Amino acid sequence: MSDLLRHSPLDEVHLALGARMAPFGGWEMPIQYTGVLEEHRACREDAVVFDVSHLGSLRVTGPGAKATLQWAFTNDLDRIEPGRAQYTHLLDETDAHVIDDIIVWWLSADEFIVMPNASNTAPLAAALEDAVRRVGGGPCLVEDITDERVVLAVQGPRARERLATVWPEAALVPSFHVMPVTWEGEPANAAGTGYTGEDGVELHVPFRVARSLWDALVAAGIVPAGLGARDTLRLEAGLPLHGHELGEGITPLQAGLAWVVRFDKPGGFRGMAALRDERVDGPARVLRGITVEGRQPPRAGYAVRVGDRVVGEVTSGNFSPALGHGIALAFVEPSVGLGDAVTLEARGRELSGVVVRPPFIAKR
Repeated sequence: MSDLLRHSPLDEVHLALGARMAPFGGWEMPIQYTGVLEEHRACREDAVVFDVSHLGSLRVTGPGAKATLQWAFTNDLDRIEPGRAQYTHLLDETDAHVIDDIIVWWLSADEFIVMPNASNTAPLAAALEDAVRRVGGGPCLVEDITDERVVLAVQGPRARERLATVWPEAALVPSFHVMPVTWEGEPANAAGTGYTGEDGVELHVPFRVARSLWDALVAAGIVPAGLGARDTLRLEAGLPLHGHELGEGITPLQAGLAWVVRFDKPGGFRGMAALRDERVDGPARVLRGITVEGRQPPRAGYAVRVGDRVVGEVTSGNFSPALGHGIALAFVEPSVGLGDAVTLEARGRELSGVVVRPPFIAKR
């Protein structure tokens, strides 16, 4: 199985550090080094570095690049400008489910880097090629550059402070901005983005210099962290995970992400007709947070019950290191209100919970 998986250029580094590796989105990636709880707390209290090279990187260039992305995705690029980053969705045209949630880095007038989830790089590339043909906004080239780079996410309240000791230029990028930088003479990009609920910077560097950058970050006191901690961090921050809160059968309106959809965008967007129909009727289910008494973690697949009636299902759940109790995200019927008492149930086990609005902790 391992031979069928893709590997980060930093694979040997992770193994040398004793990382526990596991498949994720078609890649073998580090899940933890010293432990999920330790790495989670290091991110909340100081600074960590994640290797997130499993994320895809598509370079979209040419005079038709903006028009292509503008039609393909739900958000509106006219709300930002070159040098900024934007969160957006690619929808299925038939039922408006979220094929992928994506970060777009707008580098210059006719150049973008589009970053899909690990397993969605090829489907996104195909969708963009289709958009090029249908929009006809001018020449546009879509290139998969995933194998050419490494992506490192430095996150935490001291992320910029520690990063500044080794790469001051990259530490200066503001939140949701992106700027060209140079590491060891190689062109790179730094963006004020992340997936933890903490401040931080994501670094997009050529694979040739990734090892030297990793070593410099760790030497600066930035703690290596695996995807296990990244998942508990994003859950506390109420951020969706593709395949859980987004994916087949799930629309942005159901996931509580209407803010990422611009129905008034000139020219519309892929999947808009189906999503507009759902907006008129109202979504049949909505995403809510649930806090659970005690340390027992709820898990994906638990039924959500009000009294004797099943009203939904947990999509993600775990123990919250920051809060000291269990938390979950779940799709429930719209009638289930904030503050309602619920029971989470699976295989004869029951947990008492209360419905809340995510995030579980405030973004800092």
